[in-house]
Amino acid sequence: MQQEYGVKELYRGENPTVDIIAIHGLNGDSLKTWTSKQSSTLWLSDPGMLPKVLKNARILTWGYNANVTALLGATSSDRILQHAQTLVAQLEADRAIEGASERPIIFVCHSLGGIVVKRALAYSASRTSKNIVHLHSIYVSTYAVIFFGTPHNGSDRVKLASTAQKMLSALTPKKIMDTNSQLLDALKEGSETLQNITDMFVPLMKQFNIFFFWEQEKTDLGYTQDYIVEEHSAAPILDNTERSGIAASHSDMCKFERNSSAYRTVLAALIRYSREAPDLVAVRWVQAQEMLMSKRVIEASELTRT
Repeated sequence: MQQEYGVKELYRGENPTVDIIAIHGLNGDSLKTWTSKQSSTLWLSDPGMLPKVLKNARILTWGYNANVTALLGATSSDRILQHAQTLVAQLEADRAIEGASERPIIFVCHSLGGIVVKRALAYSASRTSKNIVHLHSIYVSTYAVIFFGTPHNGSDRVKLASTAQKMLSALTPKKIMDTNSQLLDALKEGSETLQNITDMFVPLMKQFNIFFFWEQEKTDLGYTQDYIVEEHSAAPILDNTERSGIAASHSDMCKFERNSSAYRTVLAALIRYSREAPDLVAVRWVQAQEMLMSKRVIEASELTRT
């Protein structure tokens, strides 16, 4: 089945009070990334899993072209920004049509999908000018972000490039690896991009509840077995954030069976976030409207002076 791009609704509660949005990573798929290989269970939409518990949620996925060259090539900075801008535009449009622009958002991200979300939130946070202020709603409404195996800690560019290379080894046919040495060179540029995005996101983190998960099983890379994203990078030790390991490989860490401990840990967090988000995001919207109104007054005052 061909990959679906854009926003796709998997489940809608009767009166949704929160949007949960799943974003896949490198060479990922909006459905397969979250689907168990053993039972073909998609925990985001299976009637016995997330929808059974979060009856007041609307559950979405967002698909995009996440092939290796598109995300980590020499133009990776532009490409990731383009994906981030598209995510914000499409999600804002979907929520506006639903009459739900102020509904709380919880992002669930796997691998480099977390990088796209971090860039999207930084982009949305900066959209406060009059004609594009609707795009600011994604930042204001976001209550929590759950990261599965996202490489955050990129202060050592060599190590981050190595992480990207391991992702490439795990997800790309060997014949491509053997014939595309330029791609490996481009990953060094890509690693700098990932670090820059992390730097943009750090000042915004206090706005969100954040849960970091790291893989506890190595991935078979053919020539060796290794962790794709090391624990210290996937789950940096930061104040006011949660962290946990998952006994699975990088690819399998976000594919769940009904009674697994990892699923129950993620589910407990989603239940808590869904319960807390409406009241807090409502307050945040009041504050945002006051800030934007003040900004418009200042802009009008400056126009009258000229």
